Amino acid sequence: MKFGVEIPFVHHLGFELQLFDAGYSEIVFDTRAEHLNSFGVTHGGALMTLLDVAMALAGRSVQKDMGVVTIEMKTSFMRPSQGKLLAKGHLLHRTATLAFTEGTIYDAKGRACAHASGTFKYVRKLATGRKTVQGLQLTTDQISTD
Repeated sequence: MKFGVEIPFVHHLGFELQLFDAGYSEIVFDTRAEHLNSFGVTHGGALMTLLDVAMALAGRSVQKDMGVVTIEMKTSFMRPSQGKLLAKGHLLHRTATLAFTEGTIYDAKGRACAHASGTFKYVRKLATGRKTVQGLQLTTDQISTD
């Protein structure tokens, strides 16, 4: 399953999208040695990225033509995370411009390892391969001539 946008860092980490629909997302992360901290468990930065992406996708899943940017995120780490992990994101509430979400990471035994809440701002996608932002599709009476 595709993420709907190209995210090189997510590709580098090896996240696998399992669900992206109706306010929900699920991502599998099979951690490798380079994802570990000095205690031999998954690094908190990798876990926060997983939660950030799961929550962002949950927000985007209800309007896939929009992008989102993280406004704020609060994360709680409940137990060390190792091996194959599953992150579940959920859109709790949406306004015209904001998505309020939550996400949880589970280990292979189904135990919650980390949980987060986040707020995301909806933004129009950027044009691919260009350094300009793709504008809104305005009707002819709204187009400025300047």
